[in-house]
Amino acid sequence: MLFNPPVLWAVVLNIFALAGIQLACAYLFTRMPEAWFQGPLAAPKRTPGLSFFAVKKWKRLLPDGAGWFLGGFQKRSLESQDIAYLRRFITETRRGEACHWTAMLLCTIPSLWNPWWACLIIAGWAIISNVPCIAVQRVNRDRLVRIIHRIHASKAVAKSARS
Repeated sequence: MLFNPPVLWAVVLNIFALAGIQLACAYLFTRMPEAWFQGPLAAPKRTPGLSFFAVKKWKRLLPDGAGWFLGGFQKRSLESQDIAYLRRFITETRRGEACHWTAMLLCTIPSLWNPWWACLIIAGWAIISNVPCIAVQRVNRDRLVRIIHRIHASKAVAKSARS
């Protein structure tokens, strides 16, 4: 503990720090260049373990923070099956996942003014508020990759049928 504020001030500082970290990460990540999050398409796969948590059943309960900021890419629903749009969506799932990992890491900042037991509570909060979002990004990305591969496969079949 770097400094020891009174309990009430520590609680207030924690609330503002944790909310500020989440919002600052969301804002800053929406401003980062798209190219930083682009990458090759992986082979279609299912993320191991995530189906166990039935992500599809509860993912709609989570907010889509990207829509809170000008220029953010909303990921609430699939708007098109155009390949360019799907690739952009995949890029945005990478951006969202990186944002949540960063926010979770930065939630260690309040350890500067909190006792060890409060740091455990904050760590639990950071995990509970970010890991579900990371899981949703991964499930969505895997689903989008499968859609792209299905589209490419159907185009290849159509092309070979014409030949």
